[in-house]
Amino acid sequence: MTIAQNQIGPCIELERSLPSELAAISRFVDRLMPLFRKCGGVPQGESDVEIALREALGNAIIHGNHEKPRKRVHIRCRCEPDGVSIKVTDEGRGFDISKMPDPTAPQNIASVHGRGIYLMRTLMDEVRFEEGGVVVHMRPTTCGSSRWSRLSVRNPYRDL
Repeated sequence: MTIAQNQIGPCIELERSLPSELAAISRFVDRLMPLFRKCGGVPQGESDVEIALREALGNAIIHGNHEKPRKRVHIRCRCEPDGVSIKVTDEGRGFDISKMPDPTAPQNIASVHGRGIYLMRTLMDEVRFEEGGVVVHMRPTTCGSSRWSRLSVRNPYRDL
């Protein structure tokens, strides 16, 4: 982890590698979020970044790495007082984002999967998948504003 001071405040850059175990998510996120808050990139009480990060890590572990013990999930984060950027990379085969079903469609409402990407896209202002879906970049550009109202208004699957 690198901590530096720039003109607008502290900046944290962090690179970590997690095992493909669901239990690793909380251990990592529970330590990372206080750093983001201390840096000023995520306001107190704001949970959108945390929820989106947990979803991205869960997807990488379950769907990307298939919880295989030899595979890792790699995280790169940057936090500054004016925002956060997150990159999550798995060691899987990737996926075609355009073939992901809309979880809000009537035929998918009862499905037990398919809401993680929807939540990430709803809670973050920027979500990009690269390298065939093994890399996701996320960035909230409006930290601190409540985006929960968008859940019922904005459907990110209609933007595909």
